Amino acid sequence: MRKRTSLLAAGALVALGLATTPAHAADPVFTLAGPAGIGLRPHPGQGGEPQKTSVEFRIVNDSDKTFDRQSTFTIDLGALKGIADVTLAKHQGADCKLTAAAVTCKRWALWTGESTVVDLDLTAAKDSKVGATADLTVTGAAEGATFKSATTKVRVGGPDLVLERARLKAEQKPGDKQNLSIVFANEGTDPVDGVVLEMRTSHGIDLVEQYDNCSYSDDTRPGRPWTTGWTTVQCLLEGEYEPGAVYGVDGPLTLKAAPHAFMDGLTYAVYAAGDQPKAAKNRAPASAAKPAGGNKLAAAKQAPKAAARSAQPAADLDPWNNIQEFDFATRNTADLVATGASLTGKAGDTVDVDFGFRNNGPAWVADLRLGDDIARTDVVIPAGARVTKVPAGCKGVNADGGDREQALGAPRYFCSSGHVVGEKETFSYPFQLKIEKAVADAKGSVTVGRATPQGTTGQRWDPNHGNDTAALVINAKGTGPTPSPTPSGTTTASPAPTGSATPTATATPSGSATGTGVTANGGGLASTGSSAQAIALGGAVLLAVGGGLFLAFRRKAGGHA
Repeated sequence: MRKRTSLLAAGALVALGLATTPAHAADPVFTLAGPAGIGLRPHPGQGGEPQKTSVEFRIVNDSDKTFDRQSTFTIDLGALKGIADVTLAKHQGADCKLTAAAVTCKRWALWTGESTVVDLDLTAAKDSKVGATADLTVTGAAEGATFKSATTKVRVGGPDLVLERARLKAEQKPGDKQNLSIVFANEGTDPVDGVVLEMRTSHGIDLVEQYDNCSYSDDTRPGRPWTTGWTTVQCLLEGEYEPGAVYGVDGPLTLKAAPHAFMDGLTYAVYAAGDQPKAAKNRAPASAAKPAGGNKLAAAKQAPKAAARSAQPAADLDPWNNIQEFDFATRNTADLVATGASLTGKAGDTVDVDFGFRNNGPAWVADLRLGDDIARTDVVIPAGARVTKVPAGCKGVNADGGDREQALGAPRYFCSSGHVVGEKETFSYPFQLKIEKAVADAKGSVTVGRATPQGTTGQRWDPNHGNDTAALVINAKGTGPTPSPTPSGTTTASPAPTGSATPTATATPSGSATGTGVTANGGGLASTGSSAQAIALGGAVLLAVGGGLFLAFRRKAGGHA
């Protein structure tokens, strides 16, 4: 009887436990992603060797937690038999295995964000026919998770738009004009129904003409001055573009160096209609865009050849040769002027003060490649004062410029401008100082220029170093009340002329200085990837550039929307 009672009690406890155990949260859902389609060069390819086309499959974890269970990903290769041969990319790790039937990959955890599952290299099979297609699908499985599969359509053959590099001058003066000649060919096996010409210019380069079949938009990323923006132009060139034919854009496309041009870039590309980059959320209609009055841009065949047709459109066989880029070095200058302050108070007072610099132009200056800072503001704090509030973008250093751990109370501060300084932009850094003791005519300084290991020196493209440094003076009167842990009030500073008091830079109108004709150097464009590629515009090297802009925003085709 005792045993029976014990079992009943145990059953009751189990039932109670089941009743009180919270239900498990819904399993996470992860999305696999890859390109919608890829095209393969027909076997054996150019030069007699099969040409590889790469495809990347990725996993997207949109949650804010790492999934810490093992996941298995599988790609069935059966549908590719006789159409394409598959190998793992050389950099692929040992967590993926390839057999004749499938690719299998394991992941021990799925980090937040997007990561690669597998990179594959595909070539057309020896006996494959142009137009043959197959689906390549990746699936995932894991305990406690659900996966949405991704499918890439593989096709033998396809169009291949190839863009010729235009002959442009790298060195120019403000106001110079030159024509952008657009010539492209379809070197693939399939025709293209409609081509989109895309041109992107940085702030110092203007496209003179406007056309009715073109859209114009500016990059309006929040938190950055308007001078950072790129202008994007996309023009739909209607018609059928046959394999083996060469086409030239019929209509002037004139590039003009703006008065503020200095270190600038251009990218231009052609895409099959529908494959062009979509307008991003941070784009807005260009402020200069206006109706073109009936003018349309078109392309005319220059060298027609025999055309091979295919009924089914396919992805571009080599999207990397659809795009060209160019860098410009304009002979111009930018005058950076330090803005200091003169303060009055007594011991124990806390004062708010802004200091920084402004650009009197005429040029804007930007490092569009690496994103390095254009200018440093070097602030030396007057004796008797202690910094109690440091603005964003500034760090405390020792008197010799060496690193220190504590930001408050430092004798010196370095403040960063960011990678763009507009031609009429003011940078203002709001500090808070406490006058700890009266020091007659205590003097510090505010210096703007190029960062060095020792501190700051004048920029090579700045024609007037006489205004690189401004005084920071505190006129303390008397001993004042005994300092307390919390300030009893604040004294308004009387700064020298400066711009906004916000912790981030804001573009405000300012006078402009006359350029001296110094050649642009230092702080300019540097190398990236797609829609923007490589170059370092700095010093004398800048004037030797001849091209190679950026493919920075062209990734592999496809992706997670």
